[in-house]
Amino acid sequence: MAASLLPNPSFATHRCLSFKRSEPTFIRIRPTHAISVRASSANTNITGVYKNANDVKIALYQALEGVDRGIFGIKSAKKSEIEGLVEMLESQNPTPEPTTQLQDKVDGGWKLVYSTITILGSKRTKLGLRGFIDLGDFFQIINVSEEKAVNVIKFNARGFGMLSGQLKIVASYKISSKSRVDITLESSSITPDQLMGLFEKNYDLLLKIFNPEGWLEITYVDESLRIGRDDKGNIFVLERSDQTEF
Repeated sequence: MAASLLPNPSFATHRCLSFKRSEPTFIRIRPTHAISVRASSANTNITGVYKNANDVKIALYQALEGVDRGIFGIKSAKKSEIEGLVEMLESQNPTPEPTTQLQDKVDGGWKLVYSTITILGSKRTKLGLRGFIDLGDFFQIINVSEEKAVNVIKFNARGFGMLSGQLKIVASYKISSKSRVDITLESSSITPDQLMGLFEKNYDLLLKIFNPEGWLEITYVDESLRIGRDDKGNIFVLERSDQTEF
């Protein structure tokens, strides 16, 4: 599960982003071959280089630099490194029954920082994502009182003078366990209207990639980070966002 972050086992200074992506900070870490996860009775304790979940979060953000949320694929070693850190955080989940605390822990805005959903090969070409369409931020807004989730994917179309648009997917959910929700697609749209024509031919393909229907297990959530796994085997890592409407 562990993967090397450093080219040698000596201590080194690394530049990484803080959780709110503000000013860069510097941390000192050991290589990840020193990491281990040890079980103790009902709980697990992080040992080795990472003393707590906060240390793992810092390492995760460092590992995510430059991967563009994983949307266009990443090397297997990098993927293993990221998912190893994800598993460590999941083992330290401070909210083991998240659906009983949705209002406090999940309600509001989030931004995707990593997903195992990928757009590769012919899919990428058909959707115009090879130099014609640039994907922007992926946002999610959870409205607990209405049991709704709004997913928004921003993009720019170069052929239209970098005209900005968005894919908006609205879904409803129902709690099915103390950590899982069942999700139903309600509606989807692309705005502005003149950009719908770019995707109309391959709109079904677009929705197939981003359709949230199924179930989602919330495997980690704290004040700034949320991790989920769905019925298709995908992992989603999101950070808190001030964006709460579109």
